[in-house]
Order: sequence, then C-alpha cells, then structure tokens
Amino acid sequence: MALMDFIKKQFIDIIEWTEAGDGVLAWRFPMADREIQNGASLTVRESQMAVFVNEGKVADVFGPGRYKLTTATLPVLTYLQNWDKLFQSPFKSDVYFFSTRQQVDQRWGTTQPVTIRDKDFGAVRLRGFGNYNYRLADPKLFHTEISGTRDAYTATELDGQLRALMLQHISDAVASSGLAFLDLAASQVEFAKALHAATAPAFAAIGLKLEGVTLQNVSLPDELQKILDQKIGMGMVGGDMGKFMQYQTAQAIPKFAEGAGQGGGGVVGDAMGLGAGVALGQVMAQQLQQGLQGSAHSAAAAAATAAAAAPVGVRPEDVMATLEKLGELKTKGILTQEEFDTKKAELLKKLV
Repeated sequence: MALMDFIKKQFIDIIEWTEAGDGVLAWRFPMADREIQNGASLTVRESQMAVFVNEGKVADVFGPGRYKLTTATLPVLTYLQNWDKLFQSPFKSDVYFFSTRQQVDQRWGTTQPVTIRDKDFGAVRLRGFGNYNYRLADPKLFHTEISGTRDAYTATELDGQLRALMLQHISDAVASSGLAFLDLAASQVEFAKALHAATAPAFAAIGLKLEGVTLQNVSLPDELQKILDQKIGMGMVGGDMGKFMQYQTAQAIPKFAEGAGQGGGGVVGDAMGLGAGVALGQVMAQQLQQGLQGSAHSAAAAAATAAAAAPVGVRPEDVMATLEKLGELKTKGILTQEEFDTKKAELLKKLV
C-alpha cells in the first residue's frame, strides 16, 4: 500500500512563475500534496526573486537564473533538513516568487492639510500631491514583515500603508530642504528629493526600495491664502504703509456708505462709524506689517499708534469691536499672543 502511494504521488520537476497579471508583488508556487523532485529545475526570470521556506523559516534565496536543486544549490535548506551531502528523495518546501519590477505611477496626496513650520509664516498648513515609484529589494524581509504565507500579495493592498509613510515624512522633508513655502512651488525638484531622502528608510524597513518621488502641486488652505495675498499686495506697494492705508480706506468707504444707508449695517459700521473704522484700519495695518515682515517693533509702539489714531471718548462698544478685530488677527497668526494681550490691556484702560 505504501509503495502504491509513493508511485501515485506527483513530483514537481519544474518550478517557475510567468507573472500572469500586473501589480503582484509576491506569489506562492502551488504545492498541494506534491513534493519537489531531487534535481528539479528552478527558473527565476529577470525582475524576479525566489525564496524557499521550510517549516516557517526562510531558507535559500535565488536571484535571476536557472538552477538544478541539489544540496549544492540549497545549502541553508540542506542544513535545516539535516540531509546527507547527496540526498536522493523528494522534499517538501514552500516556494515564493517575488516581483522586483518597478511599481510606477503610485499616487500620494494629503487628505487633510499638514502643519509644518515655515520660516516666513511660522506654522502653516499645506496640501500637496504627487507620484512615487518603488521596487521590492529584499524578498526575505518583505516576506517576514508584509506578505507572509498568503497565496498572493499585490501592490494595491500595500498602497494605503505606503501613502501613509509618504505623508508622515512631509514635515521632515520641508525642514531638511530649508525651503520656505513661497519657494516650494518654484523648487519642486528639491522638495521631492528631500521627501525621497526622508521616506526611503521607512520603505527599506519593509524590504522595499523607494526609487523616485515627484511633487505636482502644493497649496495653502483658503484662509492662509488670503494672508499670502495681503503680503503680495504689500510687496506691490513696496511696503509703503501710507499707500496701503489709502487703498484700504478707499475700499472701505463704499461699504460704510452702504451700511449707513441700511441703518448702520456691518460690524465696524455699527460699532464705530467711519472715523473709528479708519483708526482701526491703521492699527490693523500696523500689526499686519509687524507680522508679515517679522519686524521687531515693540507692542508698546503699536499701542501708542492706536492711542494717537483713536477718536476722543471711545465708547465701550467701540473697544469691544476693536478687540474682536484684533482677536481675528491673532487667530490668523498676524498678531502674537503677547502683542494681543498688550493691546487688550491698553484698550480696557479706556473703559475705566
């Protein structure tokens, strides 16, 4: 009976993988109840590697080429099996093939804005997206860390984890590149190189090699884009606060007139009137210039400017409206907490 079972048993004499579909990173050769014949032929094509696993332990690893499976070509497996130098019987072992071709046009992108430290704006939140490509470089490490004993493992299944690794290192890439946000759009190649350098070790830790990274677009959220537009406007008038105030006042007068015609609509119109609104605009412009140009003017100087510009006999509602506006400037990062507190104390004194 045992002899008949041996005769009926099917033996494997050719082991190969033809890669029927794209995107498969790991594929297990179908063994079923079959055993590998001594002297069987193993064919590993270019852009492939093969791994023999014995009782859960990774044994021999083969690169491209054609091999006759003997104790000479299976040294680790021979040691694990305690075979004699010239074993003759068939043997059981799991064989996994791995594709080492580049996986191209992989997409990364920020689903939510990422907060980074910027030398021009301080802390900003940016969005970005681009492409990357990688290849499997260490099949033994990839098998133990990612693919395991599954029949097949695809690039699609790995996509979410790799995109998360890319996003995790954006802040590191910006810091290492030394580029300000305003320079990122004009230096996309440099930023992409920095992102590649920051992320490559995380890919290597799971047996992959990050071949390249591209940046297609980088942008700010809408509220920060408005601040950037204000800075650009300041640059267009050469930093001349007089011209900037003339422009701001000219834009505000129609709104005040409209508010007065409707019975005093609008936050500033209701609270302060046109004269107080212009004074508030001067205070805002002073603080805006400090925040955007990084000047070292003290908060006391800003308070003195506000005191000189404010009309005599400020009403409580005027002070509250001014505080609301200054609070908005602090929220947007134009005013520091210290400057806001100093100005708040100055204005509250007027209520006494």
